[in-house]
Amino acid sequence: MNRSQLVLASLTLALVTTLTAQPPAGPKPAVPPSNNRVSPHETTYARVGTDRNASLITIIYGRPYSKDPKSGEIRKIWGGLVKWDKAERMGADEATTILTHQSLVFGATTIPAGVYTLYIVPSENGTSKLAFSSHVAKWGIPVDETHDVARIDLKKDTLETQLDQLQIGIETNPPAGGTLVIAWEKTKFSAAFTTAK
Repeated sequence: MNRSQLVLASLTLALVTTLTAQPPAGPKPAVPPSNNRVSPHETTYARVGTDRNASLITIIYGRPYSKDPKSGEIRKIWGGLVKWDKAERMGADEATTILTHQSLVFGATTIPAGVYTLYIVPSENGTSKLAFSSHVAKWGIPVDETHDVARIDLKKDTLETQLDQLQIGIETNPPAGGTLVIAWEKTKFSAAFTTAK
């Protein structure tokens, strides 16, 4: 990524952060505006690669709990709140956003450097998918499947310990790789990648 692309990506992230802080104009949004959020929000990042050529990957997302914010009851997440074999948002409130300064290579699929919305298509018995969408700075629902840049396969594992709150992050795998991880309830989805200029 050259200097002008890096500046453009940084400005895009700033714009996404600004736009997602306010609800869209028009009809009442399907999720509450930021001042009425129930779920906390988090920005997580990782540097992947060698010090000289490290790629900064940033993920911004809402972190809902398994407990229903209205009733206090524990919800079934996978196959319940998040339906199987259906495009679903990852997180709460605004759509989950990922910014990468270098291309990410998942198997035979390359995601160019830039800013994307992430959403998931989980499957109980088939292959779960993670989608990268070019439609950014939007509410998480309804999910827009018309602007997909790519969908990648996710590996599904069972966690030993139940997680009450959604976690999304990057585990680094030197020298130039990492694993994107999504974990909630007793399920972990993951996808290994490498970075490319």
